[in-house]
Amino acid sequence: MTPGDQLLLATTRHSTARATALAALSLTSAGAALLLPAALGRAVDRLLAHDAGATRWVALCAVLLTAPAALDALADLLAGTTAARSTAWLRHRLLRHVLAAGPRATADAPPGDLVTRLVGNTADAGAAPGALAAAVASAAGPLGGVVALALIDPWLAVAFLAGAPLLVLLLRAFARASTDCAARYQRLQGDIAGRLAEALTGARTIAAAGTADRERARILRPLSGLSRQGHRVWRVQGRAAARAVTLVPLLQITVLAVAGLRLSQGRISVGDVLAASRYAVLATGVGMIVGQLSGLVRARAAAGRLAEVLAVPAPAYGTRPAPPGDGTLELRGVTAVRGDRIILCDVDLTVPGGTSVAVVGRSGTGKSVLAALAGRLADPDAGTVALDGVPLPELSHDALRHAVGYAFERPALLGGTIGGTIAFGAADPGHEAVTAAARAACADGFVRRLPEGYATPCAAAPLSGGEVQRLGLARAFAHAERVLVLDDATSSLDSPTEREVGRALLHDVAARTRLIVAHRASTAARADRVVWLDDGRVRAAGPHAELWRLPEYRAVFGA
Repeated sequence: MTPGDQLLLATTRHSTARATALAALSLTSAGAALLLPAALGRAVDRLLAHDAGATRWVALCAVLLTAPAALDALADLLAGTTAARSTAWLRHRLLRHVLAAGPRATADAPPGDLVTRLVGNTADAGAAPGALAAAVASAAGPLGGVVALALIDPWLAVAFLAGAPLLVLLLRAFARASTDCAARYQRLQGDIAGRLAEALTGARTIAAAGTADRERARILRPLSGLSRQGHRVWRVQGRAAARAVTLVPLLQITVLAVAGLRLSQGRISVGDVLAASRYAVLATGVGMIVGQLSGLVRARAAAGRLAEVLAVPAPAYGTRPAPPGDGTLELRGVTAVRGDRIILCDVDLTVPGGTSVAVVGRSGTGKSVLAALAGRLADPDAGTVALDGVPLPELSHDALRHAVGYAFERPALLGGTIGGTIAFGAADPGHEAVTAAARAACADGFVRRLPEGYATPCAAAPLSGGEVQRLGLARAFAHAERVLVLDDATSSLDSPTEREVGRALLHDVAARTRLIVAHRASTAARADRVVWLDDGRVRAAGPHAELWRLPEYRAVFGA
């Protein structure tokens, strides 16, 4: 069983009660449809015989005609609510996992593709319980039709079953071809969504470069493949329908021919012939089965894409609280691999408690990866990262997130309001801590000038890049208790503001240990120590003033 099939099974289990009720309604409707031909046959025979009991059979036929309509309406309503609940359950599960996995979740799937999976693919997979229940009911019609033919006369069932293997082969070929089409179609949809998300993120760059037409062509490039897969789906369905149109009437004619023969032999009645003609139609109900198979095929393909996301491992946290200590951060023999490339190789680094270490190096040397490892936004492929002597995986989630805070080059404003953005974290630090952190990050002044101050909605606050970075710094200051990891978090600040923030780091922030990814020589100069990365290894370490004597080190900063 594939991971996608296991996910579909779990989804069905989650909706067991509703799916069972839906199957019961559908089966009851199918049962009424199966009883109708027999009732019609008996009514015809009684009417031909001028039997007074014919009225009761005619009334029964009327009930059996109207009951399926009411049952099908209830089944449609229940199918809709079942699909909605299953879809919501899948979305919650997928969203929890994506957020728990963190940056790992976007390593193989771009954000646009993830959104497609979370929105579109969950809807397709969420329809599986209802589609499965409907498929069971749709299979009951043909199976019940064959049984009914056998009850009328065994030779009628034999005549039908002689051609049944061809129907089975038809359905099998349809399911196999449809599965491949649906999987390819959904992958191409995700590809287009991923490209669109990238373009929206870089809308200013595209406008400035004047490449809107080229970018539109790039986004829509998979559209031809999407069209091909769509046409392929129609061809598969068309071939299945054409074969069914050829095969089904032949089976029905065969059954009727045998029924006529048995009638002439006096083995069955006229009413039985009428019933047999209706049961032959039910027994060849390929159209209903094909329709339900299409839904199940889409659900299975979608579940496979969801299972790929769920297969991304989320970090497992330990149970230990933060140990006593001053925030000493140690990396020992750390290696990080991304794809086929070794980003960091056997890195040893110690950031003593209460000190600041700047990590410098040319683009692509692993600075941001090292920063991610330092606070366990990612795990190393080899080696250990420890805080005050305790490996990070042994710390509980809350202990780690309280101890280590991050500020990024492009922080996301996720708190709804400006104050909420600064308070956004594992615990609410309180209003006083929020304003103190904003002052330390040189953000309090411009925040108070906003229309509603700290209560201003983020969407209503016109912020510059530097102001957004200061809010990101304030958020880190408000939460980190021991270690601050600043990943190029001051790149948009002017030099006077950066100096003010640097002074605040020494006196106004709880976390005294700082690991700083630096691209400016001035930022590196303010650190107690500099670690120079080159090709994923530590090339040199020491005070900035000493390293500055090396021409290669100065070249890192373009000097």
